[in-house]
Amino acid sequence: MAGGLFALLDDVAALARIAAASVDDVGAAAGRASAKAAGVVVDDTAVTPQYLHGSAAERELPIIKRIAIGSLRNKLLFILPAALLLGQFLPQALPVLLIAGGTYLAYEGAEKVWERISGHSHVDEAEEELAEQGELTPEHEQETVAGAIRTDFILSAEIMVIALDEVLASSPDAGFLMRAVILAVVAVFITVLVYGVVALIVKMDDIGLRLTLRASAGSQRVGHALVAAMPRLLAFITLVGTLAMLWVGGHILLVSLDELGLHAPYDLVHHWEEAVHEAVEGPVGSALAWLVNTLASAVIGVVVGAVAVAVMHLVPRRRGAHGDS
Repeated sequence: MAGGLFALLDDVAALARIAAASVDDVGAAAGRASAKAAGVVVDDTAVTPQYLHGSAAERELPIIKRIAIGSLRNKLLFILPAALLLGQFLPQALPVLLIAGGTYLAYEGAEKVWERISGHSHVDEAEEELAEQGELTPEHEQETVAGAIRTDFILSAEIMVIALDEVLASSPDAGFLMRAVILAVVAVFITVLVYGVVALIVKMDDIGLRLTLRASAGSQRVGHALVAAMPRLLAFITLVGTLAMLWVGGHILLVSLDELGLHAPYDLVHHWEEAVHEAVEGPVGSALAWLVNTLASAVIGVVVGAVAVAVMHLVPRRRGAHGDS
């Protein structure tokens, strides 16, 4: 009887070890997939605070919560099943989807640069005036949330496809269920990370104001510093978001075209990386080689994005002008 009990305990322990190993495998794979999508995550984090411009302070966290729920719904209910089916039955379509997503990111980044240079913006003037006054109506708030969720859908799709591509490359033996669990972990982790950081960013000025009201001189100094830093931080985040769109979009295009058989651009950039790494040894050489790849990817993003902006904005205007004449 005792021997049977010990045998049963051994079996339970063995099953526990197998389960723990599976959890470790899922965690490791989810970590690799999340890291591969880090550029798009930065982009997502940088883009979202712009949708809160002009919202009343008490509405900021509820809006973020609504966008986060919409983002998680996008990932788990729509993107995850579609990505799993593609990975199972049509994996060769993944590079094509990545190219479409990379082109969209490059377009978004180039459009922001164009708006800054030309002084034109797609934001409605009446809505901008309401935003400046902090008087966004419930209808405007609903439109803002819907627009943020639509943008998030594109970025979330890109994140999930990148994550799936990494899972297929690093864990080719993972079954359908394992892929589903890994991507679900990635979806929840990235959503919590992105919108947790966004919530912290947008409430930083409120935290600063509360600190300025404390009796401690040190707390007051920190509070004033936080309040003063907010405009510069938001401007920096906007800059980082724009650069991330161009860099990530260009890099996705570079790698995906190589997977589809167009090797020349990727081989050229890789050759530059190797040349820099051989010329400068050690960590500095690795950092410079990464910088070469990043700059080359950004250039590709700028070129592709500029073409997309021209097609979407300049060509229709010229046609309209010819039609009027």
